[in-house]
Amino acid sequence: MRIAGMVGLLILPFLAFVRTAVWFYHDGHASWVALVGAGVVCGTLLTAAGARLSSLVTGRHRLEFIATRLVAPLVILYCGYTLFFLSGLNAKTTEVKQYYGSVHPVLRVALGTVILADREIVVTDARRQREDYAGMGLPVYERSLHFEQQSGWVHAVDLRTIGRAEWKNVLLNWYFRSMGFRTLRHVGTADHLHVSLPTR
Repeated sequence: MRIAGMVGLLILPFLAFVRTAVWFYHDGHASWVALVGAGVVCGTLLTAAGARLSSLVTGRHRLEFIATRLVAPLVILYCGYTLFFLSGLNAKTTEVKQYYGSVHPVLRVALGTVILADREIVVTDARRQREDYAGMGLPVYERSLHFEQQSGWVHAVDLRTIGRAEWKNVLLNWYFRSMGFRTLRHVGTADHLHVSLPTR
């Protein structure tokens, strides 16, 4: 039971990072402000958890050491990884991997976070051009969040659901919805989960 509690203490700050970033964005703040604010919240929670663990093991909280030497580098590494890295194993095509940087940073952090827990997640679509709809045999949907928005970012990604256990798909859907994103299970061109960050 104690181990489960410690695992929860480690996971919770990163879930708080995602939820806080979405909250800041919806509250009207710029993307970088949302990420910095979320980083502060995540860092505070991690420092508190680290200090608690240190107190149990050594009898000392060591707040300054934990915050500056452990937590700050960890949060920076986490942000960099989830923002800028998408493995080829998690992208359906090289084009999807190439366009990953055009996805809104808050959505990228949320996606990168869940990929850390589920390495089988595959992004099947991100940025689209209008001619892509013709290739799929579909009419152009002008309000698609797969197009570049006024924010300068793409606000939607599609995730593969075929070939995955249904309970994993349900948990994936629950994760994004609980973090403040919109989700829709599509079965048009292929069964997938559409995840979007609503525009302001």
